[in-house]
Amino acid sequence: MLFDLDGVLVDSGAQVEQAWREWASERGLDPDEVARSSHGRRSADQIRLVAPHLDWNAEAALLEHREIETANTVTPLPGASALYESVPSAFRAVVTSGSRPLAMARLRGAGFALPHALVTADDVSAGKPDPEGYLQAAHRLKVAPAGAFVIEDAPAGIAAGKAAGMPVLAVATTYPPEALAGADAVIDNLESVSVIANGAELELRRLP
Repeated sequence: MLFDLDGVLVDSGAQVEQAWREWASERGLDPDEVARSSHGRRSADQIRLVAPHLDWNAEAALLEHREIETANTVTPLPGASALYESVPSAFRAVVTSGSRPLAMARLRGAGFALPHALVTADDVSAGKPDPEGYLQAAHRLKVAPAGAFVIEDAPAGIAAGKAAGMPVLAVATTYPPEALAGADAVIDNLESVSVIANGAELELRRLP
C-alpha cells in the first residue's frame, strides 16, 4: 500500500497554505492562485509554473525551511493512523512531493512510524503527475506495479498512480470529490476503509 503524505496521512493543509501564501505575497504573486495550485506537486515544480523567472531550487529551500518549522504542529487525519498501522511494515510506503527532511519531520510530528520505503522529491527526477515516485516505491517493496495500491488526495497524485498502472483510492480531504474523478474510488476519509493482511497480500475493505 502506497500512501501519499499530506492530505492522506497528515493534516498539514493550513501549514502548507500559510507558507505558500506568505511566499507568494513576498514575491508579488497572487496568494490565492498560488495556494490553490500548490497541492500534490514538488515545490520546485510549482515555483517553475508560477514564477519561472526565479531560482526554483533556492525558493523551494526557503519554503521547506518554513514548513519544517511548523512540522510538529501537524496531526493525523481521521482514520489514517489506524489504517497505516494495520498494514505490515514491509508492505507500506509513503510517496510524497515534499523533501525527505520535511516528510520525516511531518511523519514524526503526527506520530507515524517511518515506512519501509519513503520516496520523496529528493529521490525522483520528475514529480507527480509523473509516475516515477510510485514506480520507485513499488520497486523498493519488491512488488509489481499492478500489485500495489495508491491512496491519494490530489489530481496530480491520482494521475501519477494511474500512470504507474496502479489502482488509486482518493480521499476528499483537500479537493472536492468531483475533482478526484480520475481515481478508481473516492471516499471522505480513511475511517471508511480497513485493511486485512492475508499472507503476502493485503485486502482493502470499505466499511459499511
